[in-house]
Amino acid sequence: MKKWINRALVTCLLSSVAFSTSTRGQVAVSNPADGTAATVDTPSIPPHVDSSYVIGNDDVLSINVWKEAELSRQFPVRSDGKISLPLIGEVQAAGRTPLQLQRDITDKLKSFISDPQVAVIVQQINSLKFNVLGQVNKPGSYPLTTGTTIVDAIAVAGGFRDFAKKKSIYVIRQDAGGNEHRFTFNYQAFIKGAKTDQNIALKPRDTVVIP
Repeated sequence: MKKWINRALVTCLLSSVAFSTSTRGQVAVSNPADGTAATVDTPSIPPHVDSSYVIGNDDVLSINVWKEAELSRQFPVRSDGKISLPLIGEVQAAGRTPLQLQRDITDKLKSFISDPQVAVIVQQINSLKFNVLGQVNKPGSYPLTTGTTIVDAIAVAGGFRDFAKKKSIYVIRQDAGGNEHRFTFNYQAFIKGAKTDQNIALKPRDTVVIP
């Protein structure tokens, strides 16, 4: 009987813990019956996304509208940069910050809901990618992490194939206006300690080409 009461007390304590919906963590719960502490798994707070982050294609957004369960769920950003919500239809998400998108959705919902309360959270960041093409073992698209350079990209793509032109590598980058820029990279010179400044950090949607 005593064991059953102890379990019930722990269960009550657990029910008061606020859960989020991201990666899992741990919380210590005290047992008032004997003073011991148990560690249990709980979901933890999702990684912080900077408020200036610009939403991109393939990102997954968690949109919550207070007291509107049908409007509150996760929405993937399509390849055209839009999401589709009940009541208001398509909304441009790519190119907007979470706060800007939150305001856009709030304005559109005012025609249907009195004083809508909207929260937009970036649940998954899938748009920060770079491409590697040409004479590498594993050409393709890869997630971009902070500080990834051309040499890092080549390594991630499995290294060079036999006939790669290591002196003629280049990066294609498009600016906000759609203009294309090229950055050359001489790998042979780099490994000899020359032209190290050519090993630039990549940006989202950069394409590394190995002829």
